[in-house]
Amino acid sequence: MIRVALPLLVTLAAIGWRAGGTLAAEPADDRAAADFFESNVRPVLVERCYECHGPDSGAESNLRLDSLEGLLAGGDRGPAIKPGDAKASLLVRAINHGDEVEMPPKTKLPARQIADIAAWIDAGAHWPDAVVPANVATAGKHLRTLTDEDRSFWAFQPPREPAIPEVKNVDWPRNSIDRFVLANLEAHGFEPAPPVDKRTLVRRLSFDLVGLPPSVDQVDAFLADTSPDALAKVVDRLLASPRYAERWGRRWLDLARYADSNGMDENMAMAHAWRYRDWVIDAFARDMPYDEFICAQIAGDLLPVVDQATNADHLIATGFLVLGPKMLAEDDPVKMEMDIIDEQVDTIGRAVLGLSLGCARCHDHKFDPVDMADYYSLAGIFKSTKTMENYKVVAMWNERPLGSDDQIEKLARAEQQIAARAAAIKKLEEALAALLEAPPGSGLGDHLLALANRQGKQRELARLKQELKQLEASRPGLPRALAVSDRTVQDLPIHLRGSHLSLGAVVPRRFPRILAGDDQSPIGDHASGRLELARWLTEPDHPLTARVMVNRIWQGHFGHGLVRSVDNFGRLGQRPDNQPLLDWLALRFVESGWSIKAMHRAILLSNTYQMSTKYNRRAAQADPENRLLWRMNRRRLEAEEIRDGLLTASGRLDKSAGGTLLNNKNHTYVTSTASSNDVNYQSRRRSVYLPVIRSALYDVFSAFDFADPSTSLGRRPSTTVAPQALFMMNSP
Repeated sequence: MIRVALPLLVTLAAIGWRAGGTLAAEPADDRAAADFFESNVRPVLVERCYECHGPDSGAESNLRLDSLEGLLAGGDRGPAIKPGDAKASLLVRAINHGDEVEMPPKTKLPARQIADIAAWIDAGAHWPDAVVPANVATAGKHLRTLTDEDRSFWAFQPPREPAIPEVKNVDWPRNSIDRFVLANLEAHGFEPAPPVDKRTLVRRLSFDLVGLPPSVDQVDAFLADTSPDALAKVVDRLLASPRYAERWGRRWLDLARYADSNGMDENMAMAHAWRYRDWVIDAFARDMPYDEFICAQIAGDLLPVVDQATNADHLIATGFLVLGPKMLAEDDPVKMEMDIIDEQVDTIGRAVLGLSLGCARCHDHKFDPVDMADYYSLAGIFKSTKTMENYKVVAMWNERPLGSDDQIEKLARAEQQIAARAAAIKKLEEALAALLEAPPGSGLGDHLLALANRQGKQRELARLKQELKQLEASRPGLPRALAVSDRTVQDLPIHLRGSHLSLGAVVPRRFPRILAGDDQSPIGDHASGRLELARWLTEPDHPLTARVMVNRIWQGHFGHGLVRSVDNFGRLGQRPDNQPLLDWLALRFVESGWSIKAMHRAILLSNTYQMSTKYNRRAAQADPENRLLWRMNRRRLEAEEIRDGLLTASGRLDKSAGGTLLNNKNHTYVTSTASSNDVNYQSRRRSVYLPVIRSALYDVFSAFDFADPSTSLGRRPSTTVAPQALFMMNSP
């Protein structure tokens, strides 16, 4: 930089890079910038870069450095430069031999040349006579204009406080929920079904909250209790039971696509996944506020330091981002990474927002006002997040040790020493192999010298291997968890047609404009943006987060959500059966401190929940889907309730909690048959603790419509097929 005269720096800084196709400057400025480029930048590119990235090179990594268009379009790793910001440019990081890539690979450029290239980029990256296609040059271009119709859609408006409706039958409502339901019924000329008998009610409550049948003593006690708060006491007892968290934690695990193996092409054991499962169950047991629950899973590693135990919990929670299925043997590492990012964006969209954001990877969403710029703005957050340890074949997901700072630092030093010894062993083995392949010497002396060299190297090799064995034995044994961390921060270009080989405009990291507005400040370069994303998702007035979760809780008790398409609140989803009630619940949820248990209590103590399933022919003809809730819906037991219920009825259920029943070592191939030694399906513990092996589930799970662990799923299918009856007849 010292070589660049001050007047030239001023001139270069004044040169603008005009979006839309050309570089703009006054003629004198053009000449000065062109002189600087031709004297200090182009010669370096030609001499040191064109061999691999020039016109006759075949463009290694699909990157061309012989034109401004090539630099802006970039290659497999994205745009090579960001005009006006050398620090954020991949080319500058590469020539500085940064963490991502080292170019040129053999010899680093002299500091003067690095400084010249950085100064050229900071000044706007003037390239004489360059004309850049608009789809490359127009950074931040929005691909869709939001209309008033887009913005007015019910799901994109924050919940509004509805008026509590007046009803004719003032004796029936027990709380405001009942008033919303009854007002709808009366408006259509219907009455609610009569109340359910107490024996059925306590069974309903028990299966809904803990997933197990009530004991004879529990039924008898409820039947004998004639006090006004008899029902409330049962609800509180069940919510306080450890079995509640196992039941409702499993509901979240469906959304988190939890599994103990990777599935897809390489079915590898995720031997530490169970820590995330146990964290979820513990969070439900403690009634962790839902906003904290979401923040921990998206950005737990970025939350303020509290104490060692809390920090470990926050780290474990980010396993949510790692758990998804992955194509570990993908030959294209960039495609593998983008597929994983896509899965993360899609999962957060469905589980938290009730939106199919993944549809905007290849084109603007066809139904919802979410465009590709919105998608790649979110994708940039996860591009800046370390989810995988590497993208080699076979790739390895990211795991982090759990312990104190001193313990983790000691482990890091030990692993560095182990890696150094392993590298030395590999180098020595290669040298020894070369000696063994060398032709014999012409004389006895040469032969003896070669023999001595081989023997000396063999002794050294044995010594190094012994040292490696000792280092591995003394390595601190810290528990590990699937977890993420921040990595080099970067914005992503739009991938035209979803392909990383065809790049368009670079878009800043931010949130979907239909929900967060047009005037957002882009996320800075200080961090990935996951913490900002988590905090935005849990803002009290967010249009979707609270609505989506209370809808899931309602579904858990009534069989259907108030929005029946529980994972899709967009235009292609169903409209709410009772939007004022949905909004009222969402607002009370936030007011209660995002308490899930408080929401359970409000719903379960309503007369709406206590209706019987008595049939009404006239109501059924007018409302066959029971959207008005003129009676309680009948629902079938799920796979876990069937298995756990059988074990409970026989008195053989093992209620011990936590840990793993997977026998495989981490990242080893796992089979998925019931006769395998890999998985202990004969355990009598609750079903939530049985391993979930992707690609081939436990046969009991498969027979009774268990959730597909390869995707985020808020509503399981319900089938009636012969194998279900055959299982009941023939299974031991």
